[in-house]
Amino acid sequence: MPESKLQELWNELRLVLTGRGKIADSILPPLVFVIVDAAAGFQPAIWSALAAAGVFTVYRLARRQPPGYALGGLAAVMLAALIALILNRAEGFFLPNILTGGLTMLVCVVSTVFGRPMVAWTSYVARRWPLAWYWHPSVRPAYSEVTLAWAVYFGLRLALQWRFYQNQSVAMQAVLNILTGWPATVVLLVISYLYGTWRLRNLHGPSVEEFKRAAPPPWQGQRRGF
Repeated sequence: MPESKLQELWNELRLVLTGRGKIADSILPPLVFVIVDAAAGFQPAIWSALAAAGVFTVYRLARRQPPGYALGGLAAVMLAALIALILNRAEGFFLPNILTGGLTMLVCVVSTVFGRPMVAWTSYVARRWPLAWYWHPSVRPAYSEVTLAWAVYFGLRLALQWRFYQNQSVAMQAVLNILTGWPATVVLLVISYLYGTWRLRNLHGPSVEEFKRAAPPPWQGQRRGF
């Protein structure tokens, strides 16, 4: 891949991921939970995971990072711990993540069926391009196809998560949680960007700037950004 394309991908990822929590925030609390659960039992694992999330929250707030992400991570771990305590099952710690993945898959499918694909909304939030541009007949198919690909990804992940949950495989849940966290998210975003920009070129629709100017066809099309 040419260096210019690599730089373009890096810049696009930075735009989409700006302000997100760090990888350790999402990986370490579940990892701590699994390790302590195996070594000392269920109750110590719950409190250890909460302590790890608490330390990250204090660290983020002390560095004056956006409080929404710091407190959101702590709230997610607290919810996971509460569900695990209510069910009195270690694998319950991962149930919120399973439910979130299932809901995301459902939103992907439903939004595409109704002609307002979820990936278009996520792009709009990050870029603030005109919302009407995304619904143009020669633009929307690219976002619909990528959204359906996301639905397949979340569906496959959900199937594995549910199988491990039923088998009470806490360690495998943790491994899957790590692998399908930020590493898989970055890969998914890269593939989505490469396919999406290629598809927009082949649809021969207007670029964002051409749409803003109400330029008549033939259009040059969107060459960068998705």
